[in-house]
Amino acid sequence: MIRVKIPATSANLGPGFDCLGLALQLYNTITVETDRPFQISLTGSYSDGIPADESNLVWRTMCHFWDLIHYPIPTVALTFENLIPPARGLGSSSAAIVGGLVAANTLAGSPYTKYELLQIANSLEGHPDNVTPALYGGITLSIPTEGGVLPRILAQSPKLRAVVIIPDLLLKTEKARGILPSQVSRRDAVFNIAHAGLLIEAFIRAEYSFLKEGMRDVLHQNQRAVLIPGLLETIEAAVQAGAYGAALSGSGPTLLALTEPEFEQNIALSMLDVFKRHDVHAQSYALAIDSEGAQII
Repeated sequence: MIRVKIPATSANLGPGFDCLGLALQLYNTITVETDRPFQISLTGSYSDGIPADESNLVWRTMCHFWDLIHYPIPTVALTFENLIPPARGLGSSSAAIVGGLVAANTLAGSPYTKYELLQIANSLEGHPDNVTPALYGGITLSIPTEGGVLPRILAQSPKLRAVVIIPDLLLKTEKARGILPSQVSRRDAVFNIAHAGLLIEAFIRAEYSFLKEGMRDVLHQNQRAVLIPGLLETIEAAVQAGAYGAALSGSGPTLLALTEPEFEQNIALSMLDVFKRHDVHAQSYALAIDSEGAQII
């Protein structure tokens, strides 16, 4: 039997569209038992709607990997504990893909390195800002190159806390991407390049006072505000309540605020209050940054 623990992730972090992300201490767990009849069992807070048959994303990912290396597909029983909410911008699909790859690689004797697994995960997910931190942990930068994704860890164990606000809204990535324009102005491109550079410096040097400015974005957050009532007001409320900075988590609807521990409760209450004024029910988590990424436990 093997067990894989995979962290939730938050991508973009404001201006780092499709390239910046971080791992959070909120986990899905995959348990694989060999030499048992095929079965998928679902547990955890977010199991509703997840397939318990061969169409399951974790299982399809495992089979894809075994086919890739010409490894006979074993007979296994799978148990998934799902604590990462799906379709909320916290990397649930990346967790499924990364977890499936790590489990399948381990069962096959670990022929692939973490870097090689990243390339497969990126090919399946389509963008690396979630799969890289899910694999490596910490705060990561994913750089597209001709040879594949180059992962860089900006901070492995930053002394930051993440206040995560999850509205009771489902928002598929496809819809959130579909609302974005196909072209951006040079001015907006320069804005995001400059702010992403500042954000990277803030993480590398632990100069967190730069996060307020560094997490500003003009390429996707304003555009997605029409899908998430109170989005921009909630980000501003987080900063006013003591957050270093705040941003939409991935394509949303979850929001992420980075802070010191003593401000967590005030930030969460302030953000929840804005959503309440917009008749949106939401829940909050206060989480540390995961420093390990997907692990065999």
